[in-house]
Amino acid sequence: MYAVIKTGGKQERVEEGQTLAVELLDGEAGSDLRFTPILLVDGDTVLSRPEQLGAAAVTARIVGTVAGPKIRGFKYKPKARARTHWGHRQHYTTIEITGISR
Repeated sequence: MYAVIKTGGKQERVEEGQTLAVELLDGEAGSDLRFTPILLVDGDTVLSRPEQLGAAAVTARIVGTVAGPKIRGFKYKPKARARTHWGHRQHYTTIEITGISR
């Protein structure tokens, strides 16, 4: 059984016991979350309409936060001696899927 959930403007395919990094969520490590799936597949049964998914839920537990890879940028304008260095490191929340219910 697997489900597709929407979090942080992205859709993720999840299964029970899976650990994944999603965009930063509010909550402390160890707290529980509940997602409403947009697709649920159980063998040959596929649930995709909102009236079918009304009672379905995906539960998860926050494991912690992690920082993604460092992205480095550099801008250069010739003849103007203009150089700009910048960097960014996105923070993510690591969650573990604890259950998928119909």
